[in-house]
Amino acid sequence: MEIQKPYLLFLADAHDRLAAKVALGIRHWHPEYCIGQLRMADCQVDCGLPDLDIAAARAQGAKTLVVGVANRGGVIAENWVALLRQALESGMDLAAGLHNRLSDVPELKETAERLGRSLFDVRHTSVVLPVANGRKRAGKRLLPVGTDCSCGKMYTALAIEKAMLARGMPATFRATGQTGILVSGAGISIDAVVADFIAGAVETLAPENAPDHWDIIEGQGSLFHPSFSGVTMGLIHGAQPDALVLCHEPTRTAMRGVDFPLPALDECMALNLQAARLTNPRARFVGISINSAQLTEAAALTYMTDLEQRFGLPVVDPFRQGVDRIIDRL
Repeated sequence: MEIQKPYLLFLADAHDRLAAKVALGIRHWHPEYCIGQLRMADCQVDCGLPDLDIAAARAQGAKTLVVGVANRGGVIAENWVALLRQALESGMDLAAGLHNRLSDVPELKETAERLGRSLFDVRHTSVVLPVANGRKRAGKRLLPVGTDCSCGKMYTALAIEKAMLARGMPATFRATGQTGILVSGAGISIDAVVADFIAGAVETLAPENAPDHWDIIEGQGSLFHPSFSGVTMGLIHGAQPDALVLCHEPTRTAMRGVDFPLPALDECMALNLQAARLTNPRARFVGISINSAQLTEAAALTYMTDLEQRFGLPVVDPFRQGVDRIIDRL
């Protein structure tokens, strides 16, 4: 899958930054990929890129319109279709990471076929996936897990990979979601895999490797989230992690999208560790990653210091402080 760059990031009618995490992730990690952003009238998010319509973006060289939102259910909204078709007609390809495939929208499929444009549904893989075997494999693997979905697992994984590579350590980010795939250029979207093959997909994604090589596997969902716990469990078993990092957003009062309270951190760590030790009895936590964007710096530092004293692990905000102390712990 070779998606042509540069991109026009389509923010559609995203109502908050988490809804636009695909676009924001691409913008943060690879700004050089991005020509600008296309926002609908009621969009509440700004990536900090020039606002361009399709004609202006195409004139500046945009080759692919990337659907940069991840709405609940992963659907292509009817009110997006006219703009997506316009992008195809202007000469751009389309890329999306939604459950609803671009190629399943008749109007888009017909237009793309007629004009010779490409539709990239990055959430869907054509690879034949095995059932997991759970056998110990060489190499080392780190997996971020969370108290909730959308709380910083991908950001933490990418930050750890970047810091490891800067130290000359052999490390590879393994994308398991649509944003990670669009950022890194490869991966398997785990939440689109048939349940029996989730763990096998992760074994395929992060196979046996050199003894000192670290695969940094992007985490998904939460064992405590009633909507997404199943994909998290399969991901943990297939990852066979040597190291776990707990990710948490401390200001939330309920899990995203549902009226369920967040688990206590010690309860969350205990259940994740129990699950991880099925396929790797030596699994352990090496740090806690806090998304403190909604806290002042002083409040964040106080909160993280308290957690560090309580758990005896390095506690960091990857955005404010980096992840070096977690890597030191390894």
